[in-house]
Amino acid sequence: MTASTTRRTTAARSRIAAVGAIAVAGALLLTGCGDQTESGGGSDSGSGSGKSNSAPLFDKLPKEIQDAGVLKAGTNAEYAPMEFQEGGKIVGVDPDIAAALGEKLGVKVEFTSGNFDGLITALNSGRYDIAMSSITDNKQRQEGLDDKGKKLGPGVDFVDYFVAGTAVYVQKGNPKGINSIEDLCGQPAAVQRGTTYEKALQDQSKKCTAAGKKAVKIQSFENDTEAQTRVKSGGAVAGVNDYPVAVDLVRKADNGNAFEIVGEQVDAGPFGIAVNKDNKQLTEALEAAVNAIIEDGTYQKILAKWGAETGAIDKAVVNGGK
Repeated sequence: MTASTTRRTTAARSRIAAVGAIAVAGALLLTGCGDQTESGGGSDSGSGSGKSNSAPLFDKLPKEIQDAGVLKAGTNAEYAPMEFQEGGKIVGVDPDIAAALGEKLGVKVEFTSGNFDGLITALNSGRYDIAMSSITDNKQRQEGLDDKGKKLGPGVDFVDYFVAGTAVYVQKGNPKGINSIEDLCGQPAAVQRGTTYEKALQDQSKKCTAAGKKAVKIQSFENDTEAQTRVKSGGAVAGVNDYPVAVDLVRKADNGNAFEIVGEQVDAGPFGIAVNKDNKQLTEALEAAVNAIIEDGTYQKILAKWGAETGAIDKAVVNGGK
């Protein structure tokens, strides 16, 4: 995968919940809050009064965030290496990038992990200032539409900071001979419910039936761990996930003896930090902060730390997804 901004804006699928699921399932997150972790912080931020803060981009923030000294971020921390829990803390690519952004902005970034498919609804309800959880930026989410173009909500703005595609993983040794997502016609495949890679399976299933083949037997689970277990046990011939997540899974599960990736990643598209559409000032501040950490090399060091260099971009873009 290339690191170019052009590649980043040419596709629109990857990890996050389909818009319809986001809109109707947000209440789940509002009723169940997970672990909380603080990332980053700005110089002289003090108690968050917004005064005497020397961080370079502090003045770009909305006054209420300056005064609070905290940027509240919603995530679903179960997607190593992007965001996951370790030692009681939320860690990974996204928290580290957020910490670096916090340094530029002069505030702490406080992550809360909750239900994946409710993040954007919770953001628009005011629970969070941002949602940062490997969320794919696409037009549906920007405009708050479901798969059929029906308006479900106000949508969000995205500050794009990473690029990734969809990967298919199977049991080590590939006992069923799956070589690509096209080979899943008539086969059971596991995926997390409400994600865009669930939609990728649904789209593939339609292609299967249109070609006179059997539909994909999609097995959707509440969390990705259940989907992985299903593949590992042989109950599904394959699982579908974000490429960097699948790479990390293959590398670490059973010391590299549980899974392997088949075929190439497909439908590479941008991950974005989601922001309420009414908060243009925060969107602009985050765009400036992402560009600042790219320019000073911090961004590249973070990706190298987690083995995620293939997802690098050259410049932040607002609403670059298609």
